[in-house]
Amino acid sequence: MRTDKHFTLKTNPMKREDLDEFVALYNPANRHEREATWSADSPEGRWSVYEYEELIARDKARLDIFWLKDDSLSESENLPPPEVIAQEIVEDLEAALEQFRLIASDLSRPESER
Repeated sequence: MRTDKHFTLKTNPMKREDLDEFVALYNPANRHEREATWSADSPEGRWSVYEYEELIARDKARLDIFWLKDDSLSESENLPPPEVIAQEIVEDLEAALEQFRLIASDLSRPESER
């Protein structure tokens, strides 16, 4: 899902429709009807299938598998301008700080008021 998809907390938050393709391909109603969209012939597909033996053979059975190329990170000329990157970092940090303030506020109240 996340490769080549860029979300921020304020300017480009993830929405439900961002997950629609994944949910459809995951096919929770019938996992036996799942079909891979990625192959050597279709390198842009975002859904791939792995056999158990293939996964367990990986170092420590790690699941951090990458088969999609993140076009925005592959070449530095494709990166947003530094001021855009800096602004996104500021927005993410401010949103995180606000979340921590809410948590701290909740924790400072007596337990009977939570």
